[in-house]
Amino acid sequence: MGYFRDSKRIVVKVGTSTLTHSTGHLNLRRIEKLVKVLSDMKNWGVQVVLVSSGAVSAGVAKMGFGRIPSTPEEKQAMAAVGQSELMKIYDRFFSDYGHTVAQILMTKEVLSNPERRAAAENTFRRLLEMNCIPVVNENDSVSTDELTKFGGNDILSAYVAELCGADLLLNLSDIDGLYDSDPRTNPDAKLIDRVECIDDSIYAIAGGAGTDRGTGGMIAKLNAAKLVTEQGIPMFILNGHEPEILYTLLDGGHIGTYFTAKKESKHD
Repeated sequence: MGYFRDSKRIVVKVGTSTLTHSTGHLNLRRIEKLVKVLSDMKNWGVQVVLVSSGAVSAGVAKMGFGRIPSTPEEKQAMAAVGQSELMKIYDRFFSDYGHTVAQILMTKEVLSNPERRAAAENTFRRLLEMNCIPVVNENDSVSTDELTKFGGNDILSAYVAELCGADLLLNLSDIDGLYDSDPRTNPDAKLIDRVECIDDSIYAIAGGAGTDRGTGGMIAKLNAAKLVTEQGIPMFILNGHEPEILYTLLDGGHIGTYFTAKKESKHD
């Protein structure tokens, strides 16, 4: 099945656990591999929006902080330092492959304010028309409560996919997809390659939080899948540790777990 055949605009979400080593420092080799594949997607003719975590980890490494930030103020300060560092890395790597990036930092209130939402939609549209790759993150330095925070980039990526009119959302994680039980404790767990309906039975088999370097987990990814598929946009959960696996999708293959859209896309 050619998932990319009719996809003109794709949102790719990558989490902190994918972007960093176990030390918490950025995994530059993996980031460069990801950038190469996304650049190939662009060269294929697909518009790409990247929702990227990793700002706090980049800030911790840049400042030599020596530990995981324990207070909201520390996390916000590290995000402020790390966001510019992360964008500098993306800019350098994407430039090497002939592409230009643009930074968009979002808070949840953008979605609830009609004028700000329209401005965000217009910004995404114009950047994509200009052949840029928007790199999106939550504005962690100023997001402090349920009114401004998305609660992680899994949810943010779903809203971004809707906001920019994407045809597909790729959620790159530290796991191959959704399993029928926890593969970390059950060696016989089987990967579910397709989910038609995200109901209580699907939520029941999802585990808890992800790695200690990220804020997500399978529940957050299912919430994102539910949000985005209800808007007519399908989603994959894939293992991002080897970004080259995205070529399998480009070549028409199937990997990970595919969540089907619940209605006809408004872009069909």
